[in-house]
Amino acid sequence: MITEIVRQALAVIQPGERVLAIIPDKTRDDNTHELFPVADRFLTERGVAAFDVLVAQGTHPPMSEAQKLAKIGDADFGGSIFDHRWDEPGELIALGELSADLTRDLTGGLIDQAVPVTINKLLAPGVYDTVLVFGATVPHEVAGFAGGAKYFFPGVAGPELTHTTHWLGALAGIENVIGRVDTPTRRLIEAAADLISARIISLNTVVSRSDGVLKMYALFTGDIRDAFRRAAEVSRQVHIRYTGRKYKRVVALLDPHYDELWVGGKASYKLGAIIEEGGELIIYAPHLTRLSETHGALIEKYGYAPLESVRDMLGVSPELRENLCIAAHLAHVAYAGRLDEHGRIVPRYQITMATGLDEATCRRVNLGYLDYCTLDYESMRSHPDTLIVADAGRDLYQI
Repeated sequence: MITEIVRQALAVIQPGERVLAIIPDKTRDDNTHELFPVADRFLTERGVAAFDVLVAQGTHPPMSEAQKLAKIGDADFGGSIFDHRWDEPGELIALGELSADLTRDLTGGLIDQAVPVTINKLLAPGVYDTVLVFGATVPHEVAGFAGGAKYFFPGVAGPELTHTTHWLGALAGIENVIGRVDTPTRRLIEAAADLISARIISLNTVVSRSDGVLKMYALFTGDIRDAFRRAAEVSRQVHIRYTGRKYKRVVALLDPHYDELWVGGKASYKLGAIIEEGGELIIYAPHLTRLSETHGALIEKYGYAPLESVRDMLGVSPELRENLCIAAHLAHVAYAGRLDEHGRIVPRYQITMATGLDEATCRRVNLGYLDYCTLDYESMRSHPDTLIVADAGRDLYQI
């Protein structure tokens, strides 16, 4: 059935066309490795002039060659696989601009300035005739749900819209964004995607992993907006879990996909709604050994803090204003603020790291520390005010 759906979706592609596939990177749990070989065989039979791959890694570090081949599941692939370099001006082209009036309208006034739209040069008009977007949809802290146009922005975008969308997600409030389809960020990135001239075909799945086994719940193909929205409705049923209450302490056994806090912060994004005010989130992840290969220095310099505090930092730091995606990350991981007894804004709950990060690093970035070797989380399961969450960062937990 999957083979037939993919072949039908690609039937509009004609012999001699140049085709580019955009795929997720290793931090995303998806089944591109199952769909891509089907597309490759079909396009080879079709007689396309070229079939290449661009990794939508955003600002993440590149995958190894072995990881790329594993992601596409196609050891015999004959095309080129390109990394996206968001920070290399020579690798980007300008598609146009989202005007101040348009951004103000799309974001409800949260952003009121024009935003240049730059993207990987492989998306320049005339380079490829058709773009295939492979990817999965899950709840997401910046856009509401992952998938759709998000694979362009920030997946293969330049820094301007990448920074803007991340900060926009923070300004809108993570609790008002995550798990919702119509968000200011979604409206902005879809407006930017309208500037791409190539035909776009979406192959949007909904998958979940249990005990190491990947299960596909749905596959939607065709128009990128429509496929995304249909996938989000299924994801809402698959990836959102309801607890009916909040907990004083949540222990997040972090999904092994997340080996740095830049992506491992999903444990906080996706569990924050069920943690009591003044409670604690313990992130257990011996495999997490760094804050971020790309952004670690700035994260250490400024530290995690609620949105209100991060906005104060922006007022005095040109450096942080130039790196709004980092500012957003600091606020998203902190999740939300509250007033303490002295009238100061403090995080709504404490985050304690039982990971491969050392204590000094944790303290520098305003996080607690616990030696993971001493954490016996199994003994906590019977405590009525504690919830243990396996594979944390995948599913969104709400009351």
